[in-house]
Amino acid sequence: MDKKRLSLELLLLSSVFVIATCGLIYELVAGALASYLLGDSVKQFSFIIGVYLFSMGVGSYLAKFIKGSLIDKFIEIEILVGIVGGISSVVLFLLFNTVGHFEWALYIFVFSTGCLVGLEIPLLMNILKDKVQFKDLVSNVFAFDYVGALLASILFPLVLIPNLGIIKTPLFFGLINISIAIFLCFYLKNNLLKPLSLKIKSIGAFVLLLILFIFSDRILSFSEEKLYGENVVYSHNSPYQRIVLTRNSREFRLYLNNNLQFSSTDEYRYHEALVHPVMSMAKNIDHVLILGGGDGFAVREVLKYKEVKHITLVDLDGEMTGFFKNNETMRQLNHSSLSDKKVTVINKDAYIWVKENKQKFGVIIIDFPDPSNYSLGKLYSLQFYHELEKITTTDTKIVVQTTSPYFAPKSFWCIEKTMNEVFPFTKAYHTYVPSFGEWGFSMASFEPINNKIYRKISDLKFYDYNFSQMSYFNKDMKANSVEVNRLDNQILVRYFDEEWGKVQ
Repeated sequence: MDKKRLSLELLLLSSVFVIATCGLIYELVAGALASYLLGDSVKQFSFIIGVYLFSMGVGSYLAKFIKGSLIDKFIEIEILVGIVGGISSVVLFLLFNTVGHFEWALYIFVFSTGCLVGLEIPLLMNILKDKVQFKDLVSNVFAFDYVGALLASILFPLVLIPNLGIIKTPLFFGLINISIAIFLCFYLKNNLLKPLSLKIKSIGAFVLLLILFIFSDRILSFSEEKLYGENVVYSHNSPYQRIVLTRNSREFRLYLNNNLQFSSTDEYRYHEALVHPVMSMAKNIDHVLILGGGDGFAVREVLKYKEVKHITLVDLDGEMTGFFKNNETMRQLNHSSLSDKKVTVINKDAYIWVKENKQKFGVIIIDFPDPSNYSLGKLYSLQFYHELEKITTTDTKIVVQTTSPYFAPKSFWCIEKTMNEVFPFTKAYHTYVPSFGEWGFSMASFEPINNKIYRKISDLKFYDYNFSQMSYFNKDMKANSVEVNRLDNQILVRYFDEEWGKVQ
């Protein structure tokens, strides 16, 4: 009898470990999905963690009202957790472009999953209370719970998202949840009131999730084509972002975490405006540093200058640079720039790399994504520009893409003001890119930016060296009273979220 009780205790405590692991995975998936689709990862994760923990508390409170065979109820809840958590990404991806208030659907899934997970722990403790001493019961249950949560938090960014992706991950853990339910149905059949009914329910749920898991790639392709309105020709989850390439009859478009990065029909306007003003005005272009720009387009433009001896490209995502270096279509677009012998590609966080680097550069081109979250906002901060100052000379020219002065003027001028705190001479300018609208840049230097041209390229498609025209701003692209973006306030991210939130 003691052995039987011990085996039941170990079995149910193992279930606690699985519950904690799966529950946290569902929570992390919801946070990552919200970040992909809605942006502002800090806000989304904060809200989702809060709602999830609250719903677990609601579930724990409701557990006291559950009567009857507790083991039967526990298995039924385990099945429900597996179904609701497992299908969450599939349903949310399909709903994103369909329903008017997507956030409500998201938080209904988060609340439902958290509530069900919250029910399970009190039920297990009630099942085991007559078999284990109270102090041992509480210690064991919470020890297994916290260890499971730790495992989930490690596996999610390092293994699950890069290898399974945002749709397969919850389906996989839903299958694990339901596998536990199936095992309990057979192992504890003599302790159950309705063993046959539970077996049918658990096996049916397992088959449903297995079918969704097998066809998940097709479901994701369908939902993304519906989301983007174009044929998806490539999609991949890197450790840092969701990379999606689409194609229609006239262009390729690249999206990172659902944000458009370029269109092949007009990216030349953006990249010529980014690169050629600073390259033409810099005295020394022997050594060029490009931060971001993993697509290789900025590198392509810099390589047009024969004087350039070496280009260092620092981009966080190795899978991004690898795709643009090895994919034949992308090689045609960037002229195989990332394979050029003058180019060194370094996959590292730009902030850390700049801080550790000792080499100085004549030209620094910064092509980071927009500051839509705090991890990106730090790359537009006062502290980052102070670090950047250490790898410049008195002749160095710097250019930064600074989002849209029309759609986000406060964000635009916040970056300009922050740069001007470190570099005494700055010059904001802008150009029109059809895919994005009016887009802005800012040049910085320790010398006056007087539009003196040292060199020109004759075969450009767009830029005609009329820089003074690009540096004129109408009234609707100006903003008053903006703050400097510091690491401790990250005001830029708040400006950006506020301004682009109105556009979307």
